[in-house]
Amino acid sequence: MRFQFGDFIADDEARLLLHKGSAVHLSPKAFDLLLALLRERPRALRKEDLHSRIWPDTFVSDASLAMLVAEARAALGESARTPRYVRTLHRHGYAFQGPANELASASQAEAGYWLVTGATQIPLLPGDNIVGRDPKARVWLDAPSVSRQHARIRINDDRVTLEDLGSKNGTRARDQRVTSLTDITNGDELLFGSVRASFRTWSADPTRTDVEPS
Repeated sequence: MRFQFGDFIADDEARLLLHKGSAVHLSPKAFDLLLALLRERPRALRKEDLHSRIWPDTFVSDASLAMLVAEARAALGESARTPRYVRTLHRHGYAFQGPANELASASQAEAGYWLVTGATQIPLLPGDNIVGRDPKARVWLDAPSVSRQHARIRINDDRVTLEDLGSKNGTRARDQRVTSLTDITNGDELLFGSVRASFRTWSADPTRTDVEPS
């Protein structure tokens, strides 16, 4: 399940918090906290409930929970004094406030996009998908020829574009060097440094293109 609120998407399946398509660092426990509040919204969760969900077999103090709340708020760009999403109920617990929509997971969406590298299929999300060697990148390519932030694949409605981000070894689409914003379509072969990939629209088998052979 994915939850969309404001410019954020919390992707339970991928264990990612995204802001305008870019990954935001959040520790696993802080992510668990955010998901718990989103799932139960607008109901407030008591501190005891959160303890049992986040640390089911370990005793921790309320200070540990408060640290996770502070981390989640920092990732969301808010503070305890001006909370936009995470509300404190003093001496009780916390709640998620504000509108949030539940979206189908990227792998379940009826219309979706994939980047296929070898035997790996990476779902692409609406907005910006950074391709790079940085482990925080949406499309993580762990290869020496790939820059930390190598390229950007942007999905905006039905248009998908590819942009090189000043990478050392370049980006190519359909055997052409990408030097400006470039539209890509189903079946296009891409090259990030020396790493080859295919861009695919959704199908029952994401390794198979929807394009009929000529």
